[in-house]
Amino acid sequence: MSALPDPVWPVVVLAVIQLADAVFCVKPLAFVRDCLTDVRFPRRWWPVLTPLKLAAAAGLIAGIWIPYLGLVTTLALVAYFLAAITAHIRAHDLGRNLFLNAVGMLVICIGVAWWSFA
Repeated sequence: MSALPDPVWPVVVLAVIQLADAVFCVKPLAFVRDCLTDVRFPRRWWPVLTPLKLAAAAGLIAGIWIPYLGLVTTLALVAYFLAAITAHIRAHDLGRNLFLNAVGMLVICIGVAWWSFA
């Protein structure tokens, strides 16, 4: 595994996605609210998602210059989306939220890890 991303652009794209997702979670948009409700994610934990996703975006960007930070952040996102997939399966939410959102993001994160750090 490489200490710094090469190429950098997939990491930047993932950071932008995380930043957008953080903005979507400030006052959850309808599709975010529905997704969180469908998996029975406790409402008291919803405010934690915005800083978590902002931290992921910041870690990805800082990881362009700080060795291993981008890789660790990308792998943390892989773990996050594995947990999200587990939550969807446990809640029997087997539709769009699972496949487009959680599995789609897992594939993107694994792709970034492989393409930029392997």
